Amino acid sequence: MNYTSGKSIKQWAEEDRPREKLILKGKSSLSNAEILAILIGSGNRDQTAVELAQTILAANQNNLNALSGLSLEELMKFKGIGEAKAITILAALELGRRRRSSEVLEQKTIRSSKDVFELMYADLADQSFEEFWIILLKRNNQVISKKRISEGGIAGTVADPKKIFKLALDAQASSIILCHNHPSGNLKPSEQDKQLTKKIFLAGKTLDISVLDHLIFGNEGFFSFADENILS
Repeated sequence: MNYTSGKSIKQWAEEDRPREKLILKGKSSLSNAEILAILIGSGNRDQTAVELAQTILAANQNNLNALSGLSLEELMKFKGIGEAKAITILAALELGRRRRSSEVLEQKTIRSSKDVFELMYADLADQSFEEFWIILLKRNNQVISKKRISEGGIAGTVADPKKIFKLALDAQASSIILCHNHPSGNLKPSEQDKQLTKKIFLAGKTLDISVLDHLIFGNEGFFSFADENILS
Protein backbone atom coordinates (compact mmCIF):
# COMPACT_ATOMS: atom_id res chain seq x y z
CA MET A 1 0.00 0.00 0.00
CA ASN A 2 1.38 3.42 -0.94
CA TYR A 3 0.97 6.46 1.28
CA THR A 4 1.37 9.80 -0.43
CA SER A 5 3.37 12.52 1.30
CA GLY A 6 1.47 15.73 1.83
CA LYS A 7 -1.86 13.99 2.38
CA SER A 8 -3.34 13.87 5.84
CA ILE A 9 -4.84 10.60 7.01
CA LYS A 10 -8.31 12.14 6.67
CA GLN A 11 -7.73 12.51 2.89
CA TRP A 12 -7.01 8.83 2.36
CA ALA A 13 -9.63 6.29 1.37
CA GLU A 14 -11.40 5.18 4.54
CA GLU A 15 -10.06 1.64 4.29
CA ASP A 16 -6.49 3.01 4.16
CA ARG A 17 -6.71 4.88 7.47
CA PRO A 18 -5.24 2.76 10.28
CA ARG A 19 -8.01 3.34 12.81
CA GLU A 20 -10.77 2.84 10.26
CA LYS A 21 -8.98 -0.17 8.81
CA LEU A 22 -8.89 -1.75 12.28
CA ILE A 23 -12.62 -1.20 12.67
CA LEU A 24 -13.49 -2.49 9.19
CA LYS A 25 -11.02 -5.37 8.85
CA GLY A 26 -9.83 -6.18 12.36
CA LYS A 27 -6.55 -5.66 14.19
CA SER A 28 -4.74 -8.50 12.41
CA SER A 29 -5.09 -6.65 9.10
CA LEU A 30 -2.79 -3.84 10.26
CA SER A 31 0.90 -3.70 9.47
CA ASN A 32 3.39 -2.86 12.21
CA ALA A 33 3.72 0.64 10.77
CA GLU A 34 -0.06 1.14 10.88
CA ILE A 35 -0.25 0.01 14.51
CA LEU A 36 2.62 2.34 15.41
CA ALA A 37 0.87 5.16 13.52
CA ILE A 38 -2.23 4.70 15.69
CA LEU A 39 -0.06 5.02 18.78
CA ILE A 40 1.68 8.22 17.66
CA GLY A 41 -1.53 9.74 16.27
CA SER A 42 0.01 12.29 13.91
CA GLY A 43 3.09 12.75 11.78
CA ASN A 44 5.28 15.78 11.14
CA ARG A 45 5.24 18.52 8.53
CA ASP A 46 6.77 16.24 5.89
CA GLN A 47 5.31 12.85 6.79
CA THR A 48 2.02 11.29 7.66
CA ALA A 49 1.78 9.24 10.85
CA VAL A 50 2.23 6.02 8.87
CA GLU A 51 5.25 7.36 6.98
CA LEU A 52 6.82 8.49 10.25
CA ALA A 53 6.11 5.06 11.71
CA GLN A 54 7.75 3.43 8.66
CA THR A 55 10.81 5.66 9.13
CA ILE A 56 11.11 4.68 12.80
CA LEU A 57 10.77 0.98 12.01
CA ALA A 58 13.24 1.15 9.09
CA ALA A 59 15.81 2.77 11.39
CA ASN A 60 15.46 -0.30 13.61
CA GLN A 61 15.69 -2.94 10.85
CA ASN A 62 11.89 -3.32 11.00
CA ASN A 63 12.51 -5.28 14.19
CA LEU A 64 10.17 -4.68 17.13
CA ASN A 65 12.73 -6.11 19.55
CA ALA A 66 15.24 -3.51 18.41
CA LEU A 67 12.59 -0.79 18.70
CA SER A 68 11.73 -1.80 22.26
CA GLY A 69 15.41 -1.42 23.17
CA LEU A 70 15.39 2.32 22.38
CA SER A 71 15.45 4.83 25.20
CA LEU A 72 13.04 7.74 25.54
CA GLU A 73 15.73 10.12 24.32
CA GLU A 74 16.52 7.98 21.26
CA LEU A 75 12.87 7.89 20.20
CA MET A 76 12.59 11.65 20.60
CA LYS A 77 15.34 12.15 17.99
CA PHE A 78 12.78 11.32 15.29
CA LYS A 79 11.15 14.46 13.93
CA GLY A 80 7.57 14.58 15.19
CA ILE A 81 8.13 12.34 18.23
CA GLY A 82 7.91 14.34 21.42
CA GLU A 83 8.06 13.06 24.96
CA ALA A 84 4.38 12.09 25.16
CA LYS A 85 4.50 10.06 21.91
CA ALA A 86 7.77 8.39 22.92
CA ILE A 87 6.26 7.39 26.27
CA THR A 88 3.21 5.95 24.50
CA ILE A 89 5.40 3.83 22.20
CA LEU A 90 7.54 2.50 25.06
CA ALA A 91 4.51 1.77 27.23
CA ALA A 92 2.79 -0.17 24.42
CA LEU A 93 5.91 -2.26 23.75
CA GLU A 94 6.36 -2.98 27.46
CA LEU A 95 2.72 -4.04 27.75
CA GLY A 96 3.25 -6.48 24.88
CA ARG A 97 6.28 -7.98 26.59
CA ARG A 98 4.41 -8.38 29.88
CA ARG A 99 1.51 -10.06 28.13
CA ARG A 100 3.93 -12.56 26.63
CA SER A 101 5.31 -13.33 30.09
CA SER A 102 1.82 -13.59 31.63
CA GLU A 103 0.73 -16.13 29.02
CA VAL A 104 3.64 -18.37 30.01
CA LEU A 105 2.97 -17.92 33.72
CA GLU A 106 -0.53 -19.29 33.17
CA GLN A 107 1.06 -22.57 32.00
CA LYS A 108 3.07 -22.71 35.24
CA THR A 109 5.07 -25.78 34.22
CA ILE A 110 8.60 -25.66 32.78
CA ARG A 111 9.35 -28.41 30.28
CA SER A 112 12.25 -26.96 28.29
CA SER A 113 14.72 -24.10 28.00
CA LYS A 114 12.33 -22.46 25.53
CA ASP A 115 9.69 -22.33 28.29
CA VAL A 116 12.20 -20.55 30.51
CA PHE A 117 13.02 -18.08 27.74
CA GLU A 118 9.34 -17.27 27.24
CA LEU A 119 8.79 -16.90 30.98
CA MET A 120 11.71 -14.55 31.56
CA TYR A 121 11.73 -12.67 28.24
CA ALA A 122 9.87 -9.63 29.55
CA ASP A 123 12.22 -9.33 32.51
CA LEU A 124 15.58 -9.83 30.84
CA ALA A 125 15.41 -8.98 27.13
CA ASP A 126 16.44 -5.47 26.00
CA GLN A 127 17.86 -4.52 29.40
CA SER A 128 20.72 -2.01 29.48
CA PHE A 129 22.21 -3.53 32.64
CA GLU A 130 22.90 -7.06 33.74
CA GLU A 131 20.40 -8.71 36.09
CA PHE A 132 20.43 -12.12 37.76
CA TRP A 133 17.15 -13.98 38.43
CA ILE A 134 16.09 -17.38 39.67
CA ILE A 135 12.94 -19.39 39.00
CA LEU A 136 11.67 -21.46 41.95
CA LEU A 137 9.97 -24.73 41.05
CA LYS A 138 7.92 -27.44 42.73
CA ARG A 139 8.79 -31.12 42.32
CA ASN A 140 6.75 -31.41 39.11
CA ASN A 141 8.46 -28.30 37.64
CA GLN A 142 5.50 -26.06 38.36
CA VAL A 143 6.59 -22.45 38.79
CA ILE A 144 6.33 -21.17 42.35
CA SER A 145 7.74 -17.72 41.57
CA LYS A 146 10.58 -15.86 39.90
CA LYS A 147 12.92 -13.66 41.92
CA ARG A 148 15.48 -11.04 40.96
CA ILE A 149 18.67 -11.70 42.91
CA SER A 150 20.75 -8.73 41.85
CA GLU A 151 21.31 -6.05 39.25
CA GLY A 152 24.59 -4.54 38.21
CA GLY A 153 26.30 -2.58 35.49
CA ILE A 154 26.97 -3.21 31.84
CA ALA A 155 29.90 -5.51 32.65
CA GLY A 156 28.21 -7.81 35.14
CA THR A 157 26.37 -8.48 38.36
CA VAL A 158 26.85 -10.57 41.48
CA ALA A 159 24.75 -13.60 42.48
CA ASP A 160 25.08 -14.63 46.12
CA PRO A 161 24.47 -18.41 46.52
CA LYS A 162 23.41 -17.87 50.16
CA LYS A 163 20.62 -15.53 49.08
CA ILE A 164 19.59 -17.86 46.25
CA PHE A 165 19.21 -20.91 48.48
CA LYS A 166 17.59 -19.00 51.32
CA LEU A 167 14.84 -17.99 48.90
CA ALA A 168 14.60 -21.57 47.63
CA LEU A 169 14.37 -23.01 51.16
CA ASP A 170 11.83 -20.40 52.28
CA ALA A 171 9.64 -21.27 49.27
CA GLN A 172 10.17 -25.03 49.82
CA ALA A 173 11.35 -25.28 46.21
CA SER A 174 12.50 -28.65 44.90
CA SER A 175 14.56 -27.12 42.10
CA ILE A 176 15.69 -23.80 40.67
CA ILE A 177 16.70 -22.34 37.31
CA LEU A 178 19.28 -19.57 37.04
CA CYS A 179 18.89 -16.73 34.54
CA HIS A 180 20.87 -13.64 33.68
CA ASN A 181 21.30 -11.37 30.68
CA HIS A 182 24.23 -10.08 28.66
CA PRO A 183 23.41 -6.48 27.60
CA SER A 184 26.02 -6.77 24.84
CA GLY A 185 23.91 -9.46 23.16
CA ASN A 186 26.81 -11.94 23.27
CA LEU A 187 25.36 -15.25 24.42
CA LYS A 188 28.67 -17.01 25.09
CA PRO A 189 29.13 -17.74 28.82
CA SER A 190 32.19 -16.19 30.44
CA GLU A 191 34.53 -18.13 32.71
CA GLN A 192 32.92 -16.30 35.62
CA ASP A 193 29.50 -17.51 34.44
CA LYS A 194 30.77 -21.09 34.28
CA GLN A 195 32.42 -20.96 37.71
CA LEU A 196 29.35 -19.43 39.34
CA THR A 197 27.08 -22.02 37.75
CA LYS A 198 29.26 -24.87 39.01
CA LYS A 199 29.38 -23.37 42.51
CA ILE A 200 25.60 -23.03 42.72
CA PHE A 201 25.04 -26.46 41.13
CA LEU A 202 27.24 -28.16 43.76
CA ALA A 203 25.63 -26.21 46.61
CA GLY A 204 22.24 -27.33 45.37
CA LYS A 205 23.33 -30.97 45.51
CA THR A 206 24.30 -30.55 49.15
CA LEU A 207 20.90 -29.02 49.99
CA ASP A 208 18.94 -31.46 47.78
CA ILE A 209 17.72 -28.58 45.60
CA SER A 210 18.36 -29.32 41.94
CA VAL A 211 19.75 -26.63 39.65
CA LEU A 212 18.03 -27.56 36.38
CA ASP A 213 19.55 -24.97 34.06
CA HIS A 214 21.24 -21.62 33.69
CA LEU A 215 20.10 -19.40 30.80
CA ILE A 216 21.95 -16.42 29.40
CA PHE A 217 19.65 -13.97 27.61
CA GLY A 218 20.41 -11.72 24.67
CA ASN A 219 17.88 -9.46 22.98
CA GLU A 220 16.48 -12.17 20.72
CA GLY A 221 17.97 -15.48 21.82
CA PHE A 222 19.42 -17.44 24.72
CA PHE A 223 22.14 -19.88 25.75
CA SER A 224 21.20 -22.87 27.90
CA PHE A 225 23.84 -24.62 30.05
CA ALA A 226 21.62 -27.72 30.23
CA ASP A 227 21.09 -27.88 26.45
CA GLU A 228 24.86 -27.67 25.95
CA ASN A 229 25.56 -30.28 28.67
CA ILE A 230 27.85 -27.97 30.66
CA LEU A 231 25.63 -27.41 33.70
CA SER A 232 27.80 -29.01 36.39
